[in-house]
Amino acid sequence: MNQQLQNFQTTVSQITGMQGNNETAAMNFLSKCLFTIGIGSNDIGVNYYGPLPLSSIEYTPDQFTALLIDQYSQQLRILYQYGARKLALFGVSQIGCTPALVAWYGASPGSTCVDYINDMVQLFNNRLMLLVDDLNNDLTDAKFTYINIFEIQSSLDLAALGFRVTDDVCCGTSLTGCIPFTTPCENRSEYVYWDFAHPSEATNVIFAGRAYSAQTPSDAHPIDIHTLAQL
Repeated sequence: MNQQLQNFQTTVSQITGMQGNNETAAMNFLSKCLFTIGIGSNDIGVNYYGPLPLSSIEYTPDQFTALLIDQYSQQLRILYQYGARKLALFGVSQIGCTPALVAWYGASPGSTCVDYINDMVQLFNNRLMLLVDDLNNDLTDAKFTYINIFEIQSSLDLAALGFRVTDDVCCGTSLTGCIPFTTPCENRSEYVYWDFAHPSEATNVIFAGRAYSAQTPSDAHPIDIHTLAQL
């Protein structure tokens, strides 16, 4: 994310130039923009629990998620300094249910997911929601909101929504991506997962819809993206 912040700083300079080098006009323009950010999935699913889980040797789940949130807080404050004022922060989904991690670690007893990985995800998500409250208290001319993808995913009645395949992938993958010359499934709207790590378009459409317009109070905190955009 640090590299992305550097890239955004370059973009801000370009926007300022387009505004006649008027920094006030550039900041006013940026204040109307909507920023959506999601980190944590790779940090937990790859860095901590991946094939070479080096971070798990050095940190407990509690320590590692605290470290992630501390770094994230600093990065978000830098983004604020660059002009961001409307920010939607997406929590991490149930990555312990992804075909990749279930294949590597095996599902927990009585579960279809790796429950201890999802428990770590919730450590991160709970800290992220608290961070949103802290940022809203500290940076009062900005508005941050937390999108609770984990709970949105938990609440879905997959069968009622037309999903028929919840534990297999539509596109077979190798370490470098989709396997060449293979044909993805034809009924991709019935698959929860596109590949071993990522939800299908059909799943993401549901996530996006509830992030934009919350169906329950737990979908977003304190407001959904539709409300954020109207500010």
